[in-house]
Amino acid sequence: MRMINLWRKSRFSESHANSLANGRAKAIYAIAFTMLAVFSLASCSSDPEWTDPEAHEKTMQLQEQYGPLLVGTWHLERIGERQRFFERLTFESDGILTGLRKWQKRNLVTVDGKETLTDWEDIPEKNGTFIGTWKLYWERNDGMNHLSLYAGWQDGEYTAFSEDAIFGSADTETLRMRGYSFLHLSPEEDDGEHQSSDWISYRRGEAEPDF
Repeated sequence: MRMINLWRKSRFSESHANSLANGRAKAIYAIAFTMLAVFSLASCSSDPEWTDPEAHEKTMQLQEQYGPLLVGTWHLERIGERQRFFERLTFESDGILTGLRKWQKRNLVTVDGKETLTDWEDIPEKNGTFIGTWKLYWERNDGMNHLSLYAGWQDGEYTAFSEDAIFGSADTETLRMRGYSFLHLSPEEDDGEHQSSDWISYRRGEAEPDF
């Protein structure tokens, strides 16, 4: 009887643990699946060769130099007259990316012949927490360093990040990158002049939005 009770308790604990699985576990499984696929291909040869040895070597050098510096939490905040944006990114050493985004806008409307600003509103499907993966690599096509960011909203079906950003640099205080995902962060709102070539700088450290 004692053995049965212990078995039931063990089964309950296992079931409870499984019920706690979330987006983080799914992301880890995805990485594990990719690694298994790579190992499977490599096992076909006792002395595997990289398709592009130079790209592999430069990627390894990039990861060794900046990988440890990227690990940690970074944040960015931009507040304008009609748009305010906050984002926090956490890069983990196992390639997991988690984050928080808060993004609001308000419009300029005409009421009784006078222009006035509406109240702040969250942009639909652009707010919340997300989880995914990150990776540093060197790309031969453009000869540049890249930081891939892929993540989905934890409470929705939409993509929060799908960006192979150009990686600029990272140190103890600042992370610099650029890409199409950052077009909405133009200092001059709605001027149409912001380019994907503009650098965006995140600051290291935990933070909360000021709005």
